[in-house]
Amino acid sequence: MEQSAKHLMTDGPAELSPVPNAATLSAWSGYDWRDEVSLNQLSAFDRIVLTTRNHSYEVVVTSPDTGDVMVRGGTFFPHFMPARLTGSTLGGTVVKVRSVNVGFRVELAIEGYAPVVTTRVRTLAVLHS
Repeated sequence: MEQSAKHLMTDGPAELSPVPNAATLSAWSGYDWRDEVSLNQLSAFDRIVLTTRNHSYEVVVTSPDTGDVMVRGGTFFPHFMPARLTGSTLGGTVVKVRSVNVGFRVELAIEGYAPVVTTRVRTLAVLHS
């Protein structure tokens, strides 16, 4: 039996398909990747400030190698909470690991909870510690 993972989104729950469709793969391969911040490029205590359609988020990097962060913003993070920045997604199963990309959704894992997936990132800035 095929199962889909359910994720919490700032717009409500969504089901993810187990296999990327042709449109997702086309968008993925056609993306120019310049509007990207990879945790591998950052140091501990650097901050990523991003806005989506509905919310703003502040992400403080605690471990670039593992993707561990502290995040504040949106509905689910009224104050700083520990999370793991899984990466950027177009809403399918393909994830650009430990990165934030304009035009993509950001997936955050919180221990003991379903992943939180934002709406698409509109703006992105990095504040180095």
